[in-house]
Amino acid sequence: MKPEYPTGLRERKKARTRQALSDAAIALFMEKGFDAVSVAEVAAAAEVSKPTLFRYFPAKEDLVLHRFADHEGESARVVEAGRVYGTAPLDALYEHLIEGLERRDPVTGLCDVPAVLAYHRLLYGTPALLARVHGFQMNSEVALARALGGDRLVARLAAGQIAAVLRILADDNVARLAAGDPIEEVARDAVAAAEEAFRSLRQGLPC
Repeated sequence: MKPEYPTGLRERKKARTRQALSDAAIALFMEKGFDAVSVAEVAAAAEVSKPTLFRYFPAKEDLVLHRFADHEGESARVVEAGRVYGTAPLDALYEHLIEGLERRDPVTGLCDVPAVLAYHRLLYGTPALLARVHGFQMNSEVALARALGGDRLVARLAAGQIAAVLRILADDNVARLAAGDPIEEVARDAVAAAEEAFRSLRQGLPC
């Protein structure tokens, strides 16, 4: 879930600083708990002033969730890219998900790297962070509805169903890895679940 650095020298320097601030904050949050750490403590640990910290991260939650911001609108971008090659939206999203599972992309929930597992424990155990994640998900859903186009209500309904499927699949993977299930077993089941979920989307939900 680590973002790619921009190509310009100044942009790369800013990105490195931003990553260092986030890493320092997350280390503190994992050690003491999100609510127990103040912004002043984060700034002190990163050896910067509070105003400098706030220039990079306007809110405390952003120190953790900027990684999610990199994925905001990702489904919409996948749909739009697939359209260039004549790929149907659901096919493009399904292929993107399977590719993500194969490379163990943390956004799919299928990643057993210790640092990622610890990050997920922090995230799922902190209501304030989950609330902000919900905001990112809603923004992504709106962007997906726009990308799907067509009838406004139908596009919104489709985007909501797709977003829910992706979220549930990822949450299930996170929960199983957190419970100690072997990643090979979780990966096999995750692919099967993705196939079943997208088949249901294509056929229309039975309920």
